Amino acid sequence: MGRVHFYLRERLDEVRGRVLYESYEARKLPAWERVGITWLALFAFWLVVSGKFSPSHLITGALVTLAIATVTRDFLTDDIRQTGHLLSKAAYIFLFLVPQYLFIMAFRLLESNLKVVKNVLFMDINPGIVKVKADLHSNTGLTVLANSITLTPGTLTLDVNKKLGEAYLYVHWIDVETLDQEKAGMKIKGELEEWLKKIFW
Repeated sequence: MGRVHFYLRERLDEVRGRVLYESYEARKLPAWERVGITWLALFAFWLVVSGKFSPSHLITGALVTLAIATVTRDFLTDDIRQTGHLLSKAAYIFLFLVPQYLFIMAFRLLESNLKVVKNVLFMDINPGIVKVKADLHSNTGLTVLANSITLTPGTLTLDVNKKLGEAYLYVHWIDVETLDQEKAGMKIKGELEEWLKKIFW
């Protein structure tokens, strides 16, 4: 009876994994939209880095970045899930979500720096490793979240553990304020994950 139960549970996990994967794949952007968003990002980067705006330079940059975007479209946009027209997606991501995320990140950096200064001056340090549940499932979303947590002083992402439909981050926290996993996750992630969920699944 135990063997049958184990087999059924294994089969249910397999079916659930397939359903989750298919639902994620169904929300994937078409290839031409991924190329378009990647090209816009690369071309903007080209303009910022080069600082030249002559017609020949713009044409060269557009062609070169388009060729690169065609080959590397999945590196930047494979995990983006958005609905609507290509231009509205690109404008929403680059003009609305990214600036808001950078603003939130800057605020988190300032707040974390002040907390670490307080901890060092008053020797009020209670380090520990906390398991934080992430609501993001895509590799890119988890990577950006883990790096954002690491960039803020006082926290360091040590490991990411992805299971079937679940993801956990193991974070070293300089001052463990609570042992409750959900509250600790809210303090460590803050608003960062909520904004990343608007771009990544």
